[in-house]
Parts: sequence; C-alpha cells; structure tokens
Amino acid sequence: MVEKEKAAPLYYHISSEQKALGADERVQFLVLHYTAEDFTGSMKTLTTGQVSAHYLIPLHPDNAAGIPTALQLVDESRRAWHAGESYWRGRSNLNDTSIGIEIENGGYHRTPTGYDAAPYPPHQIALVIALSRDIINRYHILPSNVVGHSDIAWRRKQDPGPLFPWRQLAAAGVGIWPDQNRVDYYLRNRDPHDRVAMAAILQRMARYGYDVTPGMPAVLQQKAVAAFQMHFRPGDFRGLPDAETEAILDALLEVDAREGSAG
Repeated sequence: MVEKEKAAPLYYHISSEQKALGADERVQFLVLHYTAEDFTGSMKTLTTGQVSAHYLIPLHPDNAAGIPTALQLVDESRRAWHAGESYWRGRSNLNDTSIGIEIENGGYHRTPTGYDAAPYPPHQIALVIALSRDIINRYHILPSNVVGHSDIAWRRKQDPGPLFPWRQLAAAGVGIWPDQNRVDYYLRNRDPHDRVAMAAILQRMARYGYDVTPGMPAVLQQKAVAAFQMHFRPGDFRGLPDAETEAILDALLEVDAREGSAG
C-alpha cells in the first residue's frame, strides 16, 4: 500500500471585494404554528422527535427576572423540521427556506356545534410580534411570506387556527392584511354571502400563493378556501365561495403588489 504524503497546510486568503448579483437571502419565509400541546408535551415533541422548530413561545413566556423569553431550539442558520410537505409561491419543502415559530397553544378542534379553539393571551402575542419583527428585519422577509402552517400545508394542517390574531400582527408590521375600504369597494354593495364561482376564488388564491388548481376535487377546493378564510376571515371559514371572500382576495392582491414592489 502506498502511503499518502501529508500535505503541508496551505495558507490562503479569501477576498470578498467583489460581490455577485445572483444571490438572495436563504430565509424567505416565516411560518407560524401552534403546538396543540401543553409546555411539557411541546418540549418533548420539539426536542426529542422528528419535529423541530427554531423557536417555541411558551404560554407563560417569562423567566425569573420577568423578561419575556422565547426558547430557541434550532439555530437560525440550520434547517428545522417544522413545515413538512409544503408549498408557497412556487416553492415547495419550505423547511429549506424558512424560520419556524411554534406557539404553545391547545389548538383548534371541530365540534358538532362549531369549533373549540384555545385563545392566545396578549402577553404571548406580544412576544410573537417582537420576535417575528426581528426575524423579518434580519432576512428582509416580505409581508406576504409571513404565513401559517395552514396556508402552506392546508391539506393536512390547520394551525395556528381561527383565533390567531393575524390582523393585529399585520398592524404591528408582521404579515399582511387587506384594507377594509378596498374590500368594501370590491363588494360593490353585493351581499357578502352571495355565491360566486369557485374557479374565480381559486384563481385569485393561486395568484396570491396557495397551492390550488381548478381541477382539484370539490372537497379539496372547499378545504383550501376554508384555510384562506381561517386566516383572513375567521368569522366564517366554511369554505364557501362567496362575494366577501372574493373581495378580500382582490384587496389583498392589491396590498401584496404594493408591498412586493417596496420589498
């Protein structure tokens, strides 16, 4: 056997004076989840199994000093396993390009008379907003790329649920929300519950970023619309294609175009 020569270490210099134009941030999405477990269960799931997230926001996120504390479970430079099979705006497998925040919350469950969902206390949401804003600023994440698990994986996920205060977050600079005046304009005095063509709703949803096609089975079409409504019209998320949903989408696409240009 021929012995390999031990190469002497080569001392070298890396120059970073020239920069390529063909580059962007690796992290482009912020995905928000609920755990559907208490703190002990959430920590076990996120630290010992095949599921992980970059951050966990406890239900009572204060340490002994009284400072709100987010638990970082995965460094932002590493990929966490929080999104799973997912799609948003032409990209799939969003684990590769996202930061995931899990929020300790009991979750959402359908019942024979409606649904049961655990609320998010104000102090917990305040920490979600503060952490999210820092992440958004670090990676220049577009408002429309702040999403829920139910947006990017609507076939199988429903978190962070109908009680998550998306509008409050958008007002604080986290995510996107349509202008109510523009929603009213697009309604044009129609009854909000007037039925519209499902194809018109799905076409707008696809433009916004959802993984939907007109050829999907009817049951999936309704499920997809319900996911959109849970985010942007949680007062009624039965998945019915109505005039108000269409108007919200039209107003939302306006804001998206404006924010995307600014970004």
